[in-house]
Amino acid sequence: MAEGKIRLSVEGEIREYPRGTSFLAIAQEYQDRYAEDIVLTVYNNRLRELGKCADKDGTLAFITTADKTGKKAYRRSVTLLMQKAVFNLWGKEEISVRVMHSIGQGYYCELVRAEDGERQRTAVSDQMIAELKREMYRLVMADYEIEKRSINTDDAVTLFHELGMTDKEKLFRYRRSSRVNIYVLDHYKDYFYGFMVPSTGYLRYYDITKYEDGFVLLFPGANAKTVDEFCPSGKLFAALKRSRDWGRLQKIDTIGALNDAIAQGRMQEVILTQEALFEARIVEVAEAIIQAEQKKFVMIAGPSSSGKTTFSHRLSTQLSAKGLKPHPFPLDDYYVNRDQCPKDENGEYDLECLEALDVELFNHDMNELLAGRRVELPSFNFKTGRREYKGKFMQLGPDDILVIEGIHGLNDRLSHSLPVESKFKIYISALTQLNIDEHNCLPTTDGRMIRRIVRDARTRGTCAKDTIAMWDSVRRGEERYIFPFQEGADVMFNSALIYELAVLKMYAEPLLFSIDKECPEYLEAKRLLKFLDYFLPMPGEGIAKNSILREFIGGSCFQV
Repeated sequence: MAEGKIRLSVEGEIREYPRGTSFLAIAQEYQDRYAEDIVLTVYNNRLRELGKCADKDGTLAFITTADKTGKKAYRRSVTLLMQKAVFNLWGKEEISVRVMHSIGQGYYCELVRAEDGERQRTAVSDQMIAELKREMYRLVMADYEIEKRSINTDDAVTLFHELGMTDKEKLFRYRRSSRVNIYVLDHYKDYFYGFMVPSTGYLRYYDITKYEDGFVLLFPGANAKTVDEFCPSGKLFAALKRSRDWGRLQKIDTIGALNDAIAQGRMQEVILTQEALFEARIVEVAEAIIQAEQKKFVMIAGPSSSGKTTFSHRLSTQLSAKGLKPHPFPLDDYYVNRDQCPKDENGEYDLECLEALDVELFNHDMNELLAGRRVELPSFNFKTGRREYKGKFMQLGPDDILVIEGIHGLNDRLSHSLPVESKFKIYISALTQLNIDEHNCLPTTDGRMIRRIVRDARTRGTCAKDTIAMWDSVRRGEERYIFPFQEGADVMFNSALIYELAVLKMYAEPLLFSIDKECPEYLEAKRLLKFLDYFLPMPGEGIAKNSILREFIGGSCFQV
């Protein structure tokens, strides 16, 4: 090999390059082999930005905007683009933007103005939306470099103080690392949780639409080159707003504010207040069920690790306190025998699909109960993979009500023969009210994955590597079988606790550190470890035994 050369295995080909060749230059050679833009690389099992260079032999793979990691980098970069456009248009008026939370295939954002040390929401007009779109388009056409710089953490605290980004200022006060990476776009500086694309010219697919008190920044969905039409989710938005109000009530809306509360020893008060708010909300749901009348089936559904089981028990307790006789039971007991279960495209049993349940038997048994007849209900034996009958009889009286939880609870195909007026539907999910800072949403899916990693290790003996490996399949099932039905719920319940990730950190970190660097799941484990590094740890001793968090860390008073 020539002096100053390195050898790279790229797509099964051995190629020689001058040492120090940028990944961008190599990606440009291979771009025509891909339908979507290459935005990142995996170099010797490390995720790298295209602006970095290859300095030794190894393997190189490309990440495009069709890949999950590439989609995230694209979203971050479009968000930076939008922030820069807001700054260019209204920065002199001290108007800035806050990225509030995910909604659909986008981020809900609000414009705020600094007044008397407080941030006041600013009304968004159609004209402002049009101006914002034009400025973003101009920045894309100019193809500005998105430059990464590494600075001292203390300097970062000073920088964000001067820029008025107080959330980031708080965040980095608790930073253990001595260095921080910031991004610069045409002199505009900010910090982002994760990697970016090389320049604004990559950011051709996005849209902005006015919504509620702000606007939604929309991204491509399944097709990386098509922005999905925005479908308002009124109930989801209301649930997120309620949780945001809870965070403001406790003066904890970002990780930095949570770390302040932990460092100041205020967490027992925070825990008690959060659980009181939870219980009050559960009481509201119970009262809504009673006021609706004629309800015999409470159908609870939500994505993985939402705390459905604990919620069903706590709701049952409140229904009991109001004179009803609730009976919680899981839809899992209606699984078909394993040898009859459909298989997915990989030949694995598809336990997420509706056909994995005996829908006709479920409808038969529920109609029999509705008619007042005595029914023997099944139990599913997960060890043998078969449905069993063990003398679990039930007969519904005037005050009896079934509290049924499972991923298909909101799908009317599951309960197709039951009268509409007999059903009360509840959607539950862990929709965290925390953000990382002003411009970085805390991904709700990350919170749920960390919950599941901790729970599966404790209850099923499943290692973090295996939980991460199956997560994409779980997410595909949620997209197909749960999220399309969420707006059909009578009630939405947010099961996220404002402090939970500080507690889960202590359980999750050792599990994630156990994943070997050579495993395909290592990159995701490394990302989650970086994410958890933002949080100060918090012991769980003060958490009530009926808390939803106990479903994951253990010590629950319920059988979960």
